[in-house]
Amino acid sequence: MPIYHKLGKIPHKRHIQFRKENGDLYYEQLFGTIGFDGMSTNMYHEHRPTMVKEIKGQYSVAPKIAKENNIQSYRLRGFQVAPQDDFLESRKIVLTNSDCHIVLAAPKKSTTEYFYKNTDSDEVIFIHKGTGKLRTMLGNLDFKYGDYLVIPRGMIYKIDFDTEDNRLFIVESHRPIYTPKRYRNWFGQLLEHSPFCERDIRRPEELETYDEKGEFLIKIKKKDEIFDMVYASHPFDVVGYDGYNYPYAFSIHDFEPITGRIHQPPPVHQTFETDAFVICSFVPRLYDYHPQAIPAPYNHSNIDSDEVLYYVDGDFMSRNDIEAGHISLHPAGIPHGPHPGATERSIGKVDTEELAVMVDTFKPLMVTEEAMKIADDKYYQSWLE
Repeated sequence: MPIYHKLGKIPHKRHIQFRKENGDLYYEQLFGTIGFDGMSTNMYHEHRPTMVKEIKGQYSVAPKIAKENNIQSYRLRGFQVAPQDDFLESRKIVLTNSDCHIVLAAPKKSTTEYFYKNTDSDEVIFIHKGTGKLRTMLGNLDFKYGDYLVIPRGMIYKIDFDTEDNRLFIVESHRPIYTPKRYRNWFGQLLEHSPFCERDIRRPEELETYDEKGEFLIKIKKKDEIFDMVYASHPFDVVGYDGYNYPYAFSIHDFEPITGRIHQPPPVHQTFETDAFVICSFVPRLYDYHPQAIPAPYNHSNIDSDEVLYYVDGDFMSRNDIEAGHISLHPAGIPHGPHPGATERSIGKVDTEELAVMVDTFKPLMVTEEAMKIADDKYYQSWLE
C-alpha cells in the first residue's frame, strides 16, 4: 500500500550512524521488494537481524491435488473444516495454482511457541469470525470481524486470538498485492471515485521492541515447505522504521459500493489486485434503480478466469441454498449465472445485505484433497430446471 508510514525512532538520514545511548550502533535493515525497485521500509534493530543459531529441520505443507484440470463447478462447505489448536496446522489449502493458494483456517489457539514468516507469498487474511491482535516486527494491528489483514512476504509475525471461535479465509499470493491502479493517481493517492481511501487503511500503531538474546523459533515457509529456524535474538527488536512496506488492515465494512441504474460489472467491487488475480468485496448496497432493472447478475462466460466466491453473511440473492462459510468455484471454460428463480426473485428488490469476498484468478485453479472433503459434488447440476 503506497502510503508513507513512520513508527518509533529513526535517524534523520538513511544509511548513516544511528547509535544507542551507550554508543553502540543500531543495525539498519532494508525490507524491500522487487529488488531495489519496489516498495521498501528501512528498519533499525537492537541486534543483528542475521543471527541464525540453528536450522532444526523442514517439512512439506504442499497441497495434495485431487483434480489438476477441472471444469466442474463446486460448492465447498467452509465451516466443515474442523478447528485445530495450531495456527499453521489449521490452514487448509482448498484451491491452488502457480500464483496463489486459497486457504480456509479455524485456529483455536494463539501462536505462543513460535513466530511465522512466509517468504513465498504476500498474505491476505480475511477475518470471518474472531477478534484479536496481529503482532509483527513492524508493529501490531487489532482485528475483528470483516477485517482484511494484508501481510507482506518476509514479515515475521504472531497472531493472538481472544477466543477459540475463529474462522479465516486466506489468500497467499506469490505476486505482490496492491490496491487497484485505476483507483490511484500517478502519485499513488487513491482518487475521489475510489470505493475506499487512505483514511480507511489502518497502519501499525504499537511497536513491540525486545532487547533479548536467546533461542527464538521462527517457522519459515519457502517453496511450500516449513523450515524450523532458531534466531539468536528476539525478532521483535525493531526500535523504529519508515517506508512503504508494512502490514496493514482494511475492513470490508469500510468499502463504499459503486451502484448504478443497471447492474454493474464485478470490477466495481475490486479491492486488491495483482498481475495474476483480483480480490473483490461484495457489501450491503442499493440495487439498480432503472425502472426495468434486473438486480441479479446476468449470465456470463468464464473465458479467462476462474471465479471463487466466499460467502460471509447476509442474503445471497443470486444463489439457492448458500450459507455463510460456503465457497463457490465457477471455473473458466463454462458460463455461469443466477440459480433458477433468482432472477425473478430479484426484480423489484431495493437493496441487499449480502457480504462476500471474491477471488478471480487468471490461471485455472486446481482442486485439492482438502477441498474434496467439504465439496458438494452435485452443485454443478444446480442450474437444471
